Amino acid sequence: DEGDASLVVLGDVCGKGLEAAVMTGKIRNTLHALLPMADDHHRMLSLLNSALLNSESTRFATMVLASATREGNSVRLRLTSAGHPAPLLLRSDGRIEAAATQGTLVGVLPAVSAETASVTLAPGDACVLYTDGISEARGGPLGGAMFGEERLRRALSECAAMPAQAVVEHVQMLTAQWVGQGRHDDMAIVVISAPRTNHLSAVDGRTRGRFTA
Repeated sequence: DEGDASLVVLGDVCGKGLEAAVMTGKIRNTLHALLPMADDHHRMLSLLNSALLNSESTRFATMVLASATREGNSVRLRLTSAGHPAPLLLRSDGRIEAAATQGTLVGVLPAVSAETASVTLAPGDACVLYTDGISEARGGPLGGAMFGEERLRRALSECAAMPAQAVVEHVQMLTAQWVGQGRHDDMAIVVISAPRTNHLSAVDGRTRGRFTA
């Protein structure tokens, strides 16, 4: 609804295995408890950081928070990255812009430092959140080249004004072809779009918002 903010969180926990899975669960539970303060990204990150530092885990996480609010036919986004790749803005004419947000990892330092970017999505625009498992996926003709942000940008520019689901599927298809049968880190992507209809959507191909380890 117009004026009501929706929160999307995409993150990546360092490492694999049971300890990483336990930490992912702790992050999910903590973020759920912090939902009443979802509009205050810095406070959420600070409290989450304290919770992780007080746990026995030695792992850390990166994440990006996106608060979306409908304003007429547009969508107002507040984006905060904590050690995570900056979201990419896909404009309806195919232009790609990186959101001006960056910050420190969560679960490492006593205090989290992060910059929040405020952007507006016009109808047909989209915001792309992704893990570095996509940009750092290795494959290609010789098997060892990174997919890279520039290739990701080109892939997104081919999706101008497409629905969020179509953008997700296009990127997933290209990265899967790039990696082939090779091993890779988790590759997650979430697309928040301001469609030409009255429905705001955030899609990652499986669920309406997801935290990955």
